[in-house]
Amino acid sequence: MNVYRFCLLTKQKNLFSLFVLSILCSYNGYCIDTVNLQRAEQTLEAIYRNYSAPNTCLLRENFPYDDRYTANYLASEEQSKRHNPYSYLWPFSGTLSAVTALYICTKDRKYVDMLDNKVLKGLEEYFDEKRLPAGYASYINSTPAPDRFYDDNVWLVIDYAEAYLESRNKIFLDKAETTWQFVISGWDDKIGGGIYWTEQKKTSKNTCSNAPSVVAAMKLFESTNNSEYLDIAIKIYEWTKSNLQDSTDFLYFDNIKLNRQLDRSKYSYNSGQMLQGAVLLYNETHDNKYLTDAICLAESCYKKFFSDSDDGKLRMFKNGNVWFNAVMFRGFVALYRIDMNSKYIDAFRKSLDYAWEHAREANGLFNQDFGGKRKDRNKWLLTQAAMVEMYARIAGL
Repeated sequence: MNVYRFCLLTKQKNLFSLFVLSILCSYNGYCIDTVNLQRAEQTLEAIYRNYSAPNTCLLRENFPYDDRYTANYLASEEQSKRHNPYSYLWPFSGTLSAVTALYICTKDRKYVDMLDNKVLKGLEEYFDEKRLPAGYASYINSTPAPDRFYDDNVWLVIDYAEAYLESRNKIFLDKAETTWQFVISGWDDKIGGGIYWTEQKKTSKNTCSNAPSVVAAMKLFESTNNSEYLDIAIKIYEWTKSNLQDSTDFLYFDNIKLNRQLDRSKYSYNSGQMLQGAVLLYNETHDNKYLTDAICLAESCYKKFFSDSDDGKLRMFKNGNVWFNAVMFRGFVALYRIDMNSKYIDAFRKSLDYAWEHAREANGLFNQDFGGKRKDRNKWLLTQAAMVEMYARIAGL
């Protein structure tokens, strides 16, 4: 049962009910699932214990640390072959999402302090003002001109805006709007619009840079009440739906090249961000077409990215990139807040319960296989940050 509903519906006055209610509602006066909150906090502690780079606010990308590690998700082949002692921006940015989610869940100012004194100081190492508009580079700015990705930056805009909406600290809003200027500079009219994936290699326009831009623009609209953000959110949403949606199942392809060739790969975070974008647009415009889009997309995501466990007792999300699923979860949470249909949230909750028992190791870090059959030789930072975020979000429902 959803924790919030439990808190509202529990009417019995026996000692057992009061005991359970005190556990669920004992954090700063808010009704919180303290079991999953503790899981989030313990995993965040494990991140800083295992990934911290000495004498910096930066983190390693993998545990155990391997100075020969090279990333396989960069646009530049030359850059991807470098051996770097610190995490690239994308995995590091997961800690911003994680700590922000914990702050939203708990309202505890200690997480604002953590943002100020750890996360933001680390992010400043990636901020590049030498190239305009200013934005975050894929690696620390003391190295030779790393690539800059529009999607890397838009994830930060979302987190900054959410941190602002919760704290009303203008520093977060300023960072969100500054970073947004870089993101939207990736839009042009080739193939009718859309935002590129990366600044240095403008060959494709990807769902991962456009779908979260809908969410980011809506968060900025909520933060500022500037209608220009709403207008651009609608524009990006319509372009993405027209150019990158598979009309047969409502899910989203990965990208479209400038010659209009589609990469038909489907990833959970892409569809999940369009799901969240649709909900946010519905909340503001009350146009039922967005709610219809969201409902259809949620069911399609459930069919595509979840499967039955081996014993058939659980419906769990499939093994793969855990962070992709964490981002998809944001969409399901947004939809749940308006339709209160717990079907999808229950599947996430059971997946996370199962992962805690079967995918977590003694050092507090998670394998990507939630079933516990395969163990990762190296534990990726972004996987751990995604687990913090999901446990924090589920704790706050």
